Amino acid sequence: MSIEAEIEQKIGEVRTDVLDLSIGEIVNLHENKELVIQPEYQRLFRWSVTQRSRLVESVALELPIPQIFLIENQDGVLELIDGLQRVSSLVQFINSRTLELEPLVLDGCDLITALNGLSFQDLPLSLRLRLKRSTLRCILIRKQSRSFLRYEMFKRLNTGGSILSPQEIRNCSARMLGAEGTEFYGFLQRLANDGSFRTCIEPLSQLDLDQKEDEELVLRFFALKNAESLFRGSVRDWLDRYVEQILLKNIGFDYEHEEHEFRTLFVFLANAMGRGAFVRYRDNQPIGALSPAYFEAVSMGAYRALPGILTKDVNAVRRSVIDCVQTEEFKEVIGPGASSKEKLARRISLIRTSLERV
Repeated sequence: MSIEAEIEQKIGEVRTDVLDLSIGEIVNLHENKELVIQPEYQRLFRWSVTQRSRLVESVALELPIPQIFLIENQDGVLELIDGLQRVSSLVQFINSRTLELEPLVLDGCDLITALNGLSFQDLPLSLRLRLKRSTLRCILIRKQSRSFLRYEMFKRLNTGGSILSPQEIRNCSARMLGAEGTEFYGFLQRLANDGSFRTCIEPLSQLDLDQKEDEELVLRFFALKNAESLFRGSVRDWLDRYVEQILLKNIGFDYEHEEHEFRTLFVFLANAMGRGAFVRYRDNQPIGALSPAYFEAVSMGAYRALPGILTKDVNAVRRSVIDCVQTEEFKEVIGPGASSKEKLARRISLIRTSLERV
């Protein structure tokens, strides 16, 4: 097939329309549940009140507003996949009730300072109508589009942005693939909330949790367990590739078996290591935050040694891990260049060997 023919084929696999919807129409669509704002896509209102207020001010001044992207579900309901901050800010200002939030009172408008301190209902009728009749350019991805191209579109829209973390992009992109993606995303969420796992990752900061680092760690465990060969030095690319291979059914994933393996391991690690499972140690004392390199080494090293250590004394297991991570040999594989394939394999091997000696 020629390059031109392949491009034409791909173009035919995604159907899009360009719409100009008034802000009033968007508010009504959301109120009638015909437009869904999924909180998993982007956490609501990372924007400050000033940012939201200046958006309203820009609309009032008829300044250009970036386009938004919508996807049409099988039942015809529209789902917002890009532009949440803009849309939710405008919805909150005009009809906050639909978002179950307090009305937005403008603050920080610097071009029309008289707007500051006003809510939507405080505005003159003519200005309220102007805001509601102002339009947003919308790119609508039709339901007839191939699911993989919808997935790719969302991923490319958000890759490189500063709003979403890599794991948030994976979670949201997965939903573009339909039921398979939703199932996998729910699986990661469920295991990220496992009590034993949460004990082990307690040192994660609230910011890390907000950015779904807990879910990424679950995914990282399964990538280490099942697809270490896909690792090429970039963790982000590796995890993206692994998710895609699962969702496109290029590799198998037995949910029931994988969940059992995960829970068995983390019950053991929670009992043996607790919140000190994946942190650095100095003078036998835990220090600092959770380290992904330590997570990789301890979780996978313990998993590979697990059959032989399940019945061992947990204090001996804990001592073995603490001693190992304080050795010069281990420190050499978690410093500069720690993301190399060789150092990843080496630190996992060091933990496994140490545990097998217990």
